[in-house]
Amino acid sequence: MLPHDPLSRVLYIDLTKKSFKVKDRSDLFEKYIGGAGVGIQLLKEECPKGIDPYDPSNPIVFAVGPLTSLFPLASKTVAMFKSPHTGYLGESHAGGRSAVAIRMAGYGALVIKGSSSRPVYLAIHEDSINFRDASALWGMESNFTVGRIIRENEPAAGMRTIMRIGKAGEKLVSYACVTTESYRHFGRLGLGAVFGSKKLKAVLVSGKRTIPTANKSEYRKLYDELYHTAVESPLMKKYHDLGTAENIEPLNMLGGMPTRNLLTAKFESAKEISGDSIAENYLGRRLACSHCPVGCIHIAALRIPYEDETYFYKTSMISYDYEPIYALGTMLGVSDPKGLLKLMDHVESWALDAMTTGVVLAWATEAFEKGLVSEKDTMGLKLAWGDYNTYIKAAHNIMDQPNDFYAALARGVEHASSIYGGSDFALSFGKNEMAGYHTGPGTHVGHLIGARHSHLDNAGYSVDQKILAKKQLSPEELADALMEEEKWRQILSSLTICFFARGIYTPEVTLRALKLTGFELAKEDLDRIGDEILREKNRFKVREGFSLDNVRIPKRIFETPTPLGQLDEAFIRKAVEHFKKKMLEEVAPEKGGAEKAEA
Repeated sequence: MLPHDPLSRVLYIDLTKKSFKVKDRSDLFEKYIGGAGVGIQLLKEECPKGIDPYDPSNPIVFAVGPLTSLFPLASKTVAMFKSPHTGYLGESHAGGRSAVAIRMAGYGALVIKGSSSRPVYLAIHEDSINFRDASALWGMESNFTVGRIIRENEPAAGMRTIMRIGKAGEKLVSYACVTTESYRHFGRLGLGAVFGSKKLKAVLVSGKRTIPTANKSEYRKLYDELYHTAVESPLMKKYHDLGTAENIEPLNMLGGMPTRNLLTAKFESAKEISGDSIAENYLGRRLACSHCPVGCIHIAALRIPYEDETYFYKTSMISYDYEPIYALGTMLGVSDPKGLLKLMDHVESWALDAMTTGVVLAWATEAFEKGLVSEKDTMGLKLAWGDYNTYIKAAHNIMDQPNDFYAALARGVEHASSIYGGSDFALSFGKNEMAGYHTGPGTHVGHLIGARHSHLDNAGYSVDQKILAKKQLSPEELADALMEEEKWRQILSSLTICFFARGIYTPEVTLRALKLTGFELAKEDLDRIGDEILREKNRFKVREGFSLDNVRIPKRIFETPTPLGQLDEAFIRKAVEHFKKKMLEEVAPEKGGAEKAEA
């Protein structure tokens, strides 16, 4: 990396002692680039083995990469922590202004440990680190209000990020998220709950530093190439026009859209809540993350009339994507777009992860229908497909946890079904609730073997549609294809490049960009580093007790046909077994992997 690049600076913050220090960690950045690569190393260093995720020593790591602030679409921040939702690896990515703000404040990573005795928020203005009293913000139901108050009381408008939690994080809902810039999220695996356990309401970062490049003329040339590719090629056009919501109708026509807790994979009212329909009737504006020329963030404007005053309206601006439409729409049988947007608005306001919340409510609805839970459990709510008003009340109860049933739902379907039954239709993989794809074996094997048990780990849904739809793969070949994709994604997430731009940042382009930031690497180096980062993530999971032998496969996925036909359980188990031999057994401590790495 280039001399004097502030990327190598890591800011360590102790909330218990209200102290901080900065260390030069060029050793980590030179070896693992940044983002996910550096993040997993810092997590391994700072997270004691076997701790409770709510222990003060559980670190929150935010890491960015060398291309951040220099090249378009390198605008994600990677968060690493021990997940309170799964008990294993917590990793979540978010855009907005977070990555650019951290980089321009003069850091490559932040590490936050300890726990405050009273609510605080951190205000990091380059080298000025401030622990602000957040007592007045604690208990506010809407994270939007929290963001507005902090925004009005801190300097550096437009050059900063405000990452904050809602009431769900304060209440330790294990899938509470962290919201940044109102419409972007560290959504999955419970970073918001880890914030809440530390009495940390928000982290604000701002900065105006200059980032060096190795060759200014070559930098401008490559920047222009990337910019024009992003705005002129069809690669990114669909994200700008309709966003990921465009995928609703094609996936539904294909028969891969999980509906009503995956009782079926087609939703009869998909058109009403499709990307086209919402854009035509509700689209208020588009936004972009910093240093992104695409603008894929779609915001709906929903006017809600006051009950007692004619011609007076409250207008809510609501961010929507494919995944929230799936989880809070098709998965719950909600076909009214206004009702869907209202439900989204509440879930967002409390800073619950929308995907997990939708899958949890879907399981609860089926459990209620089957008599596994009663009206006494639901406190009088009659959960029914499509009834968004009741779902809003149920989501509020999940946040507030007024009885044992809602406290169980606040820990996800794996936990709730272990108490009330219904594990056959509890749709989680590695304890993480499923994403919106029932496209074939690739998507579910991908969920099972992915480091985060997320659809973004290896895009198994894409393998189903682009490869398995044309030719048969053996279970071993499928597992290998998913692992190869996940290894390359380690490089992209170490550079903090948005996965939407994976077709733009080819290995050749990536190497040119890295050279301009002082990294002289070859394609073989990227392959080796990607493989190593993926193994390090799995090593951390195994260290924390993860085993595929204990991972449950929901029977529901074998009952509902996919576009590729009925799934074969033996095929999926063979693919998982192959991954286990190639990856998990090699990193297990008894084989010398983790112990050797930690020595």
